Amino acid sequence: MKHVIIIAEAGVNHNGDMELAKKLVDAAAEAGADYVKFQTFKTELLVSPGAKKAEYQVKNTGENDSQFAMLKKLELGEEAHEMLAASCAKKKIRFLSTAFDHESVELLKKFDPDFFKIPSGEITNLPYLEMIAAAGKKVILSTGMSTMDEIGEALDVLRKGGVRIDDITVLHCNTEYPTPMEDVNLNAMISIREKFGVAAGYSDHTEGIEVPVAAVALGATIIEKHLTLDKTLPGPDHKASLDPAEFSAMVKAIRNIEKAMGDGVKKPSPSEMKNISVARKSIVAARDIEAGEIFTSENLAVRRPGDGLSPMKWKSVIGKKAGRKFLKNEKIAL
Repeated sequence: MKHVIIIAEAGVNHNGDMELAKKLVDAAAEAGADYVKFQTFKTELLVSPGAKKAEYQVKNTGENDSQFAMLKKLELGEEAHEMLAASCAKKKIRFLSTAFDHESVELLKKFDPDFFKIPSGEITNLPYLEMIAAAGKKVILSTGMSTMDEIGEALDVLRKGGVRIDDITVLHCNTEYPTPMEDVNLNAMISIREKFGVAAGYSDHTEGIEVPVAAVALGATIIEKHLTLDKTLPGPDHKASLDPAEFSAMVKAIRNIEKAMGDGVKKPSPSEMKNISVARKSIVAARDIEAGEIFTSENLAVRRPGDGLSPMKWKSVIGKKAGRKFLKNEKIAL
């Protein structure tokens, strides 16, 4: 199985504090993530002043300020991006960010990212999709709240814009924080892969680590999961995130699943070869057998160990003459 890319979604869990943002980079690197990803936006270009918060945002941040006011506190400017990219380089973890508007796409181009990540909310934003396609990078497309038709339309825009299908990974996602288990619909990831012929992954908003690990077992090539230093911090996404210890456990579990998936060829593994003779059986004498005596089901038996004549040869042994004397429990040889 290929190496699964694990993205630690720091998102806006920095709460506008650069020291906290740097600590998120450190935590993602220590946990073994391949990338740490933030969010890049200009609030004025992302949301209208009167836009309401999502239900989960109200629950996690209260009703005192608007979505506009909440997001304004969470903006990261160009200097902040430079500092975070430098922190990532120092910690040997790759830097990513999701752009939510045209100016932010232009800003991220300066950092030569491996991928452009399209968030779920922009999957129906034609001008934005065309701009991402024109950037000439690999694309990760998140699909929360989407139908299969909407995914297909977005993929068509990206391909017409010059993005090769092999350079697109589509992430199955549910945009509820946290996502109820009954709404995960993990099999949809397989449906996306089969219908569109793309690499498929999973962006997870459930509590715990079971679902992303299961997604890897089902063939996910990218896993994205929110990371926080403290779930009790104020902010919209902390409660649906993993803390560093949980994130480390998820990474370890995913790496174990990668090893466990194997090549799909059923054969004895190197570690179990030594157990074959111990666990299997051989044809043996059920009692003392004299030379010239005919082998029958009464004077033969099957016993461990399995380093003698295989019981699969039973019918070819029955009816033959013993070429010599065999003592009880002695392995039969023809």
